[in-house]
Amino acid sequence: MILKKYTDISEVDFVAGTTILIDKPLEWTSFDVVNKVRYALKRLLNVKKIKVGHAGTLDPLATGLLILCTGKATKTIDSIQSLFKAYEGSFCLGASTPSFDAETEPNYTYPIDHITTKLIQEKTNNFVGTIDQKPPIFSAIKKNGKALYKYARKGEKVEVPTRKIQIHKFDITKTEIPNLEFRVECSKGTYIRSLAHDFGHALGSGAYLSSLIRTSIGEHDLKDAWNLENFISVIDDMSLSK
Repeated sequence: MILKKYTDISEVDFVAGTTILIDKPLEWTSFDVVNKVRYALKRLLNVKKIKVGHAGTLDPLATGLLILCTGKATKTIDSIQSLFKAYEGSFCLGASTPSFDAETEPNYTYPIDHITTKLIQEKTNNFVGTIDQKPPIFSAIKKNGKALYKYARKGEKVEVPTRKIQIHKFDITKTEIPNLEFRVECSKGTYIRSLAHDFGHALGSGAYLSSLIRTSIGEHDLKDAWNLENFISVIDDMSLSK
């Protein structure tokens, strides 16, 4: 069962398993959302344990569709993660940051006077299809059993291998230099932060991701997602009425 916003969830069997569409709030980690929902469900069901997992991480500074699975539905997480995803957001040109987004302060600045709408369109086309992408050093990808961001926070240098990802669509929807708004559809494993970083260099400048919203995962759309606090409120009301 897919739990969309305003769905009547009074008869849902969370242990047998269901899939919940959540609109992740800004500055929350994906695990924060999982823990919040898990805690609420444990109160509702009066149990010590219940399986809850998410099907694809969103960074703290990103918002949008986060899919949670409970109970036996956690077995479907891998298949959901493999679906194409769509995002909207913005890049800031003329600077780069160590994290490739606004989590860290700019460490380099670059010229932007030469950037034209024509150049932007030409370079956008180069990022459609199967491409090699290097994930950010500030990421949870593990090397030698240790998350890359742990190396980064200690200032340790580590080689990050590239990997092949697929970008189905990449459109610049608004240009107000130094800010660009975009829409992208991409495969599992794509880092939009890396796309911002690489796109800036392709323009002969620099760029970092300044905002990001995940709008869909496969056929699941953000417009159908629960506001997190509303979902928790419904669960808490059910707990009190038992």
